[in-house]
Amino acid sequence: MINILEVKETNKMVSEENLDVRTITIGISLFDCMDSDLDKLNENIFNKITTVAKDLVATGAKIEREFGIPIVNKRISVTPIAMIGASACHSAKDYVTIAKTLDRAAKTVGVNFLGGYSAIVSKGMTTQDEYLIRSIPEAMASTEFVCSSVNVGSTKTGINMDAVKLMGQIVKETALATKDKDSLGDAKLVVFCNAPDDNPFMAGAFHGVSEADAIINVGVSGPGVVKTALSQVRGESFEVLCETIKKTAFKITRVGQAVAKEASKMLGIPFGIIDLSLAPTPAIGDSVAGILEEIGLQRAGAPGTTAALALLNDQVKKGGIMASSYVGGLSGAFIPVSEDQGMIDAVNEGALTLEKLEAMTCVCSVGLDMIAIPGRTSAETISGIIADEMAIGMINQKTTAVRLIPVIGKDVGDVVEFGGLLGYAPIMPVNEFDCSAFVNRGGRIPAPVHSFKN
Repeated sequence: MINILEVKETNKMVSEENLDVRTITIGISLFDCMDSDLDKLNENIFNKITTVAKDLVATGAKIEREFGIPIVNKRISVTPIAMIGASACHSAKDYVTIAKTLDRAAKTVGVNFLGGYSAIVSKGMTTQDEYLIRSIPEAMASTEFVCSSVNVGSTKTGINMDAVKLMGQIVKETALATKDKDSLGDAKLVVFCNAPDDNPFMAGAFHGVSEADAIINVGVSGPGVVKTALSQVRGESFEVLCETIKKTAFKITRVGQAVAKEASKMLGIPFGIIDLSLAPTPAIGDSVAGILEEIGLQRAGAPGTTAALALLNDQVKKGGIMASSYVGGLSGAFIPVSEDQGMIDAVNEGALTLEKLEAMTCVCSVGLDMIAIPGRTSAETISGIIADEMAIGMINQKTTAVRLIPVIGKDVGDVVEFGGLLGYAPIMPVNEFDCSAFVNRGGRIPAPVHSFKN
């Protein structure tokens, strides 16, 4: 039972410390929508999504009123569309029609985002996978709510470097296709290694093939709550610091568990997982960088940053896992530059570089996230950055991701405004030494020895 002290504490977290439930995400399987006729497939997809998710937004609003806790986003994830379109799609253009159907369905039910315009190609690409991947620039340019992801590597299979090379080109093409919106299409596109099947966070959410017909996944967030708690133990030992983070993560996750259970009951859809990631927003005080600075760094990016982030990530997991029956997704600390005011400040002051961010991804929840780079950056350089990040995930047996935005027409010193939760970002410099001979080799980087654990 939750007692009155916990209720008061939670109210304070909401009103003063930016606690929110970042998302309720319904995962929906589309396997029963498959058809060899493209028009029929699109009709089936639209009908299923608008039937299963018709009450999601209203349910979220009702829970907000009853619990007094903001639920920032209501989202949908679907089965990777490269699989669903396999029988009906014979070109990239055919896949774009599905993207538009997904967008229409998302708009109809009123959700913020819909993820799953995705392909899983960590070992190889089918023709259908390639059609979908090549359709991404047009799909992102012609839709508002649809998010795309491509998994190009895993600890078990290695890294598909043909897919990595292709994704460098696709990121650049997507930037060009949406240049009139400051290349916003790339904010809806992420490249993964070891992508989880049950991630509720965008842009990487999709409904994995091992999941039930429909499922409720909830993502909680509370960087401001953690920062406030740590401000009470300044100068204390690491033992006290760690205990404080664990206890706070437990309390945050308890809120998410309560919301998830209520949403599951009201919607009649089974509860899947709580993702207890600390996801920042551009709001002042709601910053992962702010936590790192409260731990003892002058700025995120200073010496000690990777150690502090590792500590934070581990204690969040240890505390949160005791508060929920099922913890999954990514569960850790996100470090998206444009969505975190502290990260933006650190970049502007020269404390945080792309190379330091890459080091931090070895121990954080995901990877290089929402980073704006010069629009003139080559596709080969983007592929090289993707390959580096995929290698970190593959070797360390963790999820890593890349969401780079080469903003066409902008260079280092410029700022790009994305709006809303996506925030704004300074254009960060990129190492311009050539890696094209490496990227163009083709084939696959083999899985590491420790992948063979059957």
